[in-house]
Amino acid sequence: MRKNTLIQFVFSKTLILFVFSVLTVSAQDVTLPTLEANDQDFFDPTKTEKVKEPYNFAVSYRIESGYVQNAHLSDNKTYENTYLHGFRLGGTVDFLLPHHFSAQTGLFYTFTYGTATQKWAYMNYEDYLSPDPVTGKVHSGVINHRLAEHQLTIPIRVYYTIPLWRELNMFFYTGPQLQIGLSLRDYMQADISTATKQWFETIGQRYEPYDRYSDKELYRTTFQWGAGGGFEWDCYRLRAGYDFGLNNQVRQKVTSDQKMWEWHWFVSFAYRF
Repeated sequence: MRKNTLIQFVFSKTLILFVFSVLTVSAQDVTLPTLEANDQDFFDPTKTEKVKEPYNFAVSYRIESGYVQNAHLSDNKTYENTYLHGFRLGGTVDFLLPHHFSAQTGLFYTFTYGTATQKWAYMNYEDYLSPDPVTGKVHSGVINHRLAEHQLTIPIRVYYTIPLWRELNMFFYTGPQLQIGLSLRDYMQADISTATKQWFETIGQRYEPYDRYSDKELYRTTFQWGAGGGFEWDCYRLRAGYDFGLNNQVRQKVTSDQKMWEWHWFVSFAYRF
């Protein structure tokens, strides 16, 4: 009886020792997490990781062409509003800035053409009663203008781009630009009375074909402020905008209050290299 009791005692002690050894080895293989006690937001369940969008400076080049309408706007009847239609062609350089902004400059050539009719009042009562000795007509005076304008434009724009879907983006821009007139040829045909011609010669007003820039009738430079926007997909960009003339272009005035501003709007297509 004692022998069986001794065997049971030895077996139980051996079993306890074996179980203890297994638990000890298992405990050594488990690595407990280290609590970040210094992190104030460690136990905050609403905490989310903030991923900063990487910024990489880059430069892109585009060629651009499109339709443009120039408007010569006046505030008196001496120089009536004239609208010229044509095209623009040039290139731009874009500098990538942080937070979806970019800066743009470039150089454009613009050609526009348009017509206008200018009417003049009778110079005196005798002029109204007697016909013009050259044309034989009794009239108040009409000048038909055919204008051909060549310009260079240097824009300085700031763009903001909004990603929409995949490579489709929408953008807006604003900024100034300098417009330089190369030539503004006026192929005019005058149908005016002798008295009107004499008055034109007295004040130095032209009534036959001439260049408005070369004859110093208008300033060549125009400062404008523009705004617009559009869409781009991959390397292609479609944009439209309006530019407002800021300075009076009239250099040689027929009347003291004569003013003329050049505004224009355009729509163009661009391709990025």
